[in-house]
Amino acid sequence: MRLPSLLAVFAHPDDESLSAGGVIARHSAGGARTAIVTATWAEATPRAAELADALRVLGAGRPRLLGYADARFPPSAPGSVRFCDAPLDESVRRLVAHIREFRPDIVVTHDAYGGLTGHPDHVHTHRVTVLAVQAAGLDRLYPEAGAPWQPGSLYLATHPDSAARELGGVLVRNGRAMYSVPDQWVTTTVDVGPWLQQKLGAVLAHRSEVERGALPGRLVGLPPADQARLLSTEWYIRQDCSHSSAKGPGDLQGPPALLLQ
Repeated sequence: MRLPSLLAVFAHPDDESLSAGGVIARHSAGGARTAIVTATWAEATPRAAELADALRVLGAGRPRLLGYADARFPPSAPGSVRFCDAPLDESVRRLVAHIREFRPDIVVTHDAYGGLTGHPDHVHTHRVTVLAVQAAGLDRLYPEAGAPWQPGSLYLATHPDSAARELGGVLVRNGRAMYSVPDQWVTTTVDVGPWLQQKLGAVLAHRSEVERGALPGRLVGLPPADQARLLSTEWYIRQDCSHSSAKGPGDLQGPPALLLQ
């Protein structure tokens, strides 16, 4: 069965590889169209170049940058407002334009906690993406952003409590809060072991994060067995997105929602 086209929306360069790199690589290898929207960092920055390298490894095309500043690092987008401070309507409109241009079957983003770390940019990316997925299918919202398109499903990258207890000590720095969801909330568990080397290669393409000892840097120093244990499974919460008012497959409605497994 044809794998669905996939648009992933994440807060920072490296989030796409760490949170969903296996699924992105799998969809690309299966012939599906894949693309990534990144909320923060500007085009003419080192991390944007690293993102381009990571997406080449994953087979996910060119970077699509909203161009806002990281909440904790204003030089990430000189002269631009922090993503969390940008007018909500503006951020949603920008993302709607990408959804309508790419016309994905499914959209992937952070869960409502913003993943294990709860980073404010991750949380805000979740909020903006949920609103944009809904708005993209409504013809009277943001008409200047293109013809309406309704993705079939939204998948929220997450960690169940059981996995957080086992893996969180490595993935989150000591002393920091860790956010996970009840195991029963997870609707889709994906074994991405066959795409582990692509996922790891994409993570390591974020060289500045490796060098400063962020999570990609901590991963590179681990034995292969530990890398596999940490990165070979991805968890998602699926939400169907179809509007009851959608006019059908040839108009607003995208293809039927398809599982990632």
